[in-house]
Amino acid sequence: MAQLQKYQDDFFLFLEGGYIAAHQADEDAAMKLFRAAQTLKPDNFLVKIGFGYVHLLKLELKQANQYFEDVLKKEPNNEMARALLGLSTALTIKEAEKGEKLLQEALKRTEDNTVKSMANTALDFIAKFVKKAPTPVQAQAPAKKKGKK
Repeated sequence: MAQLQKYQDDFFLFLEGGYIAAHQADEDAAMKLFRAAQTLKPDNFLVKIGFGYVHLLKLELKQANQYFEDVLKKEPNNEMARALLGLSTALTIKEAEKGEKLLQEALKRTEDNTVKSMANTALDFIAKFVKKAPTPVQAQAPAKKKGKK
């Protein structure tokens, strides 16, 4: 453990590198960087959010939700985790309303402008694309009959 001590100052470099790699769709690098950060600070919530974020970007929503829920179990006032949980939940059509409520809750509770911005953007996205009513053409399209090809 003493060997790791000299790398403690690099925790945020590994963490930020993980988020950058995730944004660049380099899952392998992101996961390695998050694991390195986790080795230095195993209980840090930002690492778990990072793992969840990688899953969210891949639309692996159940896995993402699990990481965000784990953070909220230990830190019930973590509005970043709540907002990301809201977004990943809202992208699941059957749970869109639940996700929207989580986003609104995070928006009301947080003082962090970044979380506010993300929650507002996610709520706009949900309103425009997830809850969007069908277009007139889609509404008039004949329903496919079961059993016929």
